[in-house]
This record gives sequence, structure tokens and C-alpha cells, in this order.
Amino acid sequence: MRERRSSPSTSATFGNAPGEIHGRGFLPSQDRTAAICIWEATSVDAVGGYIDPVTYGVCENTYFEVLEEYALGLPEPAPAVA
Repeated sequence: MRERRSSPSTSATFGNAPGEIHGRGFLPSQDRTAAICIWEATSVDAVGGYIDPVTYGVCENTYFEVLEEYALGLPEPAPAVA
């Protein structure tokens, strides 16, 4: 997910995500007006369904699924919950 912020801030969404959505990486720009966030979830729509209401009016979000075959530096998958 790529986000553009209307004001500098940090991400408060990572620690509050529902159980099936896991924040795996947060890469803010130096001025904190943009960030790349790596989420692990069942679908891109699941991430957008969680993030868009939380960031409404503060961020403009763009979502895409990573092509793992060509990706570099992806974090390890979140542990499965029993």
C-alpha cells in the first residue's frame, strides 16, 4: 500500500488491525507525508476495507498485490494463529 498524507504523522493503524490483517512493514518518507506500508492479509480488498475508514480525510491510499516472485526483502509471513 502507498499512502500520501495531508499532514505529517506516523502510522497508528498497525497495532490496531483485526486478526486476519497483519502490518509487516512501514517505510515513511523523511518528511512523513508519504509512506509505503506492507500488509499481509487474505486480499487487497480486506486491507482497503480496514485502512480506508481509519485514514479517511488524512491519507490518499493506493493498494496493490506484491508479485512475490520478483520482490526483494519481503518480511517473513506472520505466524499462523491456531
